[in-house]
Amino acid sequence: MKLLSPRPSTSKTLNPPPSPPSSLPVVGHLLHLLLNNNKQPIHRTLQSISAAHGKILLLRLGSRRILLLSSPSAVEECFTRNDVAFSSRPLEMASTKHFHYRHTTILAAPYGDLWRSLRRFMTLELFSSPAVAKFAAVREAEVRSWLCRIAECCGGGEGDVGKVVEMKARIVELMFNETAMMTVGEWFCGEAAMGEFEESVRPGIELSGVFNPADFFPVLRRWVDVVGIERKMAGLMGKVDGFFQGLVDGHRKWNNSYGDEKKVVAVMDEILALQHRQPEVFTDEIIKGILLVLLTAGTETSATTLEWAMALLLNHPQSMAKLRAEIDATVGRDRLLNEQDVPRLHYLQHVISETLRLYPAVPLLTLRESSADCTVAGYDVPKGTILLINAWAIHRDPEVWENPTEFVPERFATAAESGGGWKLIPFGGGRRRCPGAVLANREIGLALGCLVQLFDWERVGGDEIDMTETLGVTMPRSRPLHLLCKPREFAMKLLSQSSSNVGLVT
Repeated sequence: MKLLSPRPSTSKTLNPPPSPPSSLPVVGHLLHLLLNNNKQPIHRTLQSISAAHGKILLLRLGSRRILLLSSPSAVEECFTRNDVAFSSRPLEMASTKHFHYRHTTILAAPYGDLWRSLRRFMTLELFSSPAVAKFAAVREAEVRSWLCRIAECCGGGEGDVGKVVEMKARIVELMFNETAMMTVGEWFCGEAAMGEFEESVRPGIELSGVFNPADFFPVLRRWVDVVGIERKMAGLMGKVDGFFQGLVDGHRKWNNSYGDEKKVVAVMDEILALQHRQPEVFTDEIIKGILLVLLTAGTETSATTLEWAMALLLNHPQSMAKLRAEIDATVGRDRLLNEQDVPRLHYLQHVISETLRLYPAVPLLTLRESSADCTVAGYDVPKGTILLINAWAIHRDPEVWENPTEFVPERFATAAESGGGWKLIPFGGGRRRCPGAVLANREIGLALGCLVQLFDWERVGGDEIDMTETLGVTMPRSRPLHLLCKPREFAMKLLSQSSSNVGLVT
């Protein structure tokens, strides 16, 4: 029983946060989550618990303490005054141990020198304003090629009613190719590369999003892993590691054979140069972890958001019409929308923000763990407490947002509803905030804007699109999104004009 109890604090806890009364011996509140795990996504279960017992709660899941927050003011304290204390990650989770190379990726590494080095490198080479601008031509070229494939498959001749498009596969294809081109370069992209990624890495992504009871009994992990999640994950990592080692080795060979002919100076080139200067820090394992984060998070989150945005616009034709009117007025019909247009298309920005509010790609922010005793909202929080923030619940809280379940992009046009005050947190906050927010905005904005500019879209059968989500790391849709697509009369002309003016990064 002592082994299964939460680890004691180094100082006496005088005023702990309130705790729901349903805690059981040994398992704590874990049984409640397990009983609801297959009925609904866990962020909904946690929202129900918070609605019944409060927005600041202390849960006990097995031998772990969990600080569950759905309060913007409490989140602000964690990301400002207590930011350093909450900048580390729990180290005894199966997914970060196996899928994140023994906690050495930027997502899973504890707060310290390694994390700082990774953050500095990724910000400088991919997420800073100069880096985002540097790869704009790459992303625009990939979007242009993608739009051409959609247009070719949808027809568009006189009297043509269009074709049904399965959106998720198309969108994932785009986001993967964009990320692969920026990260690895032209030698690894396209259908074959994506197929290899899906076969080798996708099972690991899906398994890492499964709720794992053994994570909450680290001392007895071997015996508690009754469903075999950790065993399966350890087995999958051989294939995952082989895939990413192949990227590292393949890029070295590509550079040796075709280095002078490459069209794109990719992030991988900078990584290998850095490895040459600092081999003790940037080992192959660290490089593989960087690639894993970029190709998984970079593909999944943006793809999920773009798919939800299209579904929302098709269910709200007045918003679709308003967005198209803005694009036609600002960009016109004589050229294709580009990345420089994205920040100045204000209604497009409102649509993206409202999509992230209703359907954040990561509804439960990545777990953090307190490295020191601290106080949150007047409550004492001991060292070793896991911080769990339900962004989805905050984004739909009627005390925070007016008409919280309705799709109203216009709400972001006013200062009062602009998302300030820590009530809109799709990218987290503080030191561990996702550094890719600006890049994601450009990727989603460019693709969404071009889809609206070039094509007429309709719901298949005319029925309203089902907007329920299912289980997954990035809150995927419960049903695939199928839409009827037809190119507008000027679409092929714009695509043919722009295809002759492609510039890539050299």
